[in-house]
Amino acid sequence: MRRRKGVVAAGHEVTASAAAEVLKAGGNAFDAALAALFASCVAEPVLASLGGGGFLLAERCDARKLLYDFFAQTPFRKRSPEETDFYPIIADFGTVQQEFHIGMGSIATPGVVKGLFAIHRELCSMPLQVIIQPACEAARSGVAVNNLQRYISKLVSPILQSTPDAMALHATRETPDRFAECGEKVHQEHMADSFELLAAEGEEIFYQGELGKALIESCLQQGGYIRQRDLAGYRVEKRQPLVLSYHDARLITNPAPSVGGTLIAFTLALLEQENLLNEQPGSFMHLLKIARAQQLTQHLRLDKGIDQNLSDATSSEILAETHLENYRKILSRHTRFYRGTTQISVADSFGNMASMTLSNGEGSGYVLPGTGIMLNNMLGEEDINPYGFHLWPENRRIASMMAPTLMQSGNGTSIATGSGGSNRIRSAILQVLINLIDFGMDIESAVEAPRLHLEHETLNLEHAITKLDQEKLYKCFSDIKLWPDKNLFFGGAHTVMRSASGELSGKGDSRRGGVCINV
Repeated sequence: MRRRKGVVAAGHEVTASAAAEVLKAGGNAFDAALAALFASCVAEPVLASLGGGGFLLAERCDARKLLYDFFAQTPFRKRSPEETDFYPIIADFGTVQQEFHIGMGSIATPGVVKGLFAIHRELCSMPLQVIIQPACEAARSGVAVNNLQRYISKLVSPILQSTPDAMALHATRETPDRFAECGEKVHQEHMADSFELLAAEGEEIFYQGELGKALIESCLQQGGYIRQRDLAGYRVEKRQPLVLSYHDARLITNPAPSVGGTLIAFTLALLEQENLLNEQPGSFMHLLKIARAQQLTQHLRLDKGIDQNLSDATSSEILAETHLENYRKILSRHTRFYRGTTQISVADSFGNMASMTLSNGEGSGYVLPGTGIMLNNMLGEEDINPYGFHLWPENRRIASMMAPTLMQSGNGTSIATGSGGSNRIRSAILQVLINLIDFGMDIESAVEAPRLHLEHETLNLEHAITKLDQEKLYKCFSDIKLWPDKNLFFGGAHTVMRSASGELSGKGDSRRGGVCINV
């Protein structure tokens, strides 16, 4: 049997194909992940941008694991809200609506460029000029808009229509004043030029050179926060991952100060003694137990103020058995208690695995002139500003829900997963892991199975449930929203797997246009 060179699961055919091309050429999982990163900016421009932030959880072939944190940072200094360009827009998912804030005052210090150069220096085997080529070719030849990308563009159309440069990222050359229809090609020549400029000149052109100066000048004149000190002071943080056990599996995920990994760990710790393997997937008790655990986790997040206070010490305190026991008792009694991202997962034949999660929020509407790079709106994301806007602590890494995750099961299987979807990130990852570990599903079933998500007091369900189970759930939750189909609202957990024998497989989550390519 031919030995495979690797497998990639990502949110778009162009994104996955860029990684596959690099794997075919002999690159490792990290070369492929960076190729996918650049390509995702071209093919998934709402979800990924060099103006945003992200994380890479890397497992090297020598079994060493390291988390690269290149998420957005709050600026060094605030200005009065009256002086900032900051305003709300509404994204309509059909079943629910969600408010986001955009404008120059929503931009936090971006980290993707610093992150990709750090990853390239320390983990990659191919020149950056080679890694960017698939993305540059796609940008110049044009990417045909698919149904999902058209849907996403419509969701956040108030952002994309806020400036001509933002609109240009989603329009054809011939019709720059309207969104491209499905099948029409969008070209990104400026973006390709920017990739080549960065590969030739290095990261400093973005943080201390002409690109950074253009961003600073725009923020000064148009009501933004970013200054030279913010860009020059940005650092990629390398952290030891958070490691926990769940039944016979070992999970490795994003540690403090990001909150997503700790909250997933907390929810799994609550559920470990609930014997989910005895429940029928989609049954009332299955849904109730997971929803209750999410509810308790939601209250922990707010009661402990962990978005502002999470550290390694508080994470250890939250996950200590003495602390968990009280919550487990509440869960066992089922007592009632009175929020754009993309994922890239890669495994190679050398034994490396990469789980990378990227986000630009939904984008601020501001595109760095002549570059095709839209800046993030992280300071306008309710999910990561749960205590209110303009209240963020200065010069602090923003607490993120993003949680790239690795899992090693008792039978020697390894997976790399993660998700987009703001607050739904942790619920998507949680349920994929439960499907694999508790219910013994194969990777395709685990990713595609219906999901639930508890948001405030609203229980969102993809599951088709009986009228009797619906009535039972209404006795437990004040509001239930039944979704008629799978929806990107519930995240996109693109996942790859290596079996104990070394066989590679994967599944791209259909909710977010997922594509898996075996090379």
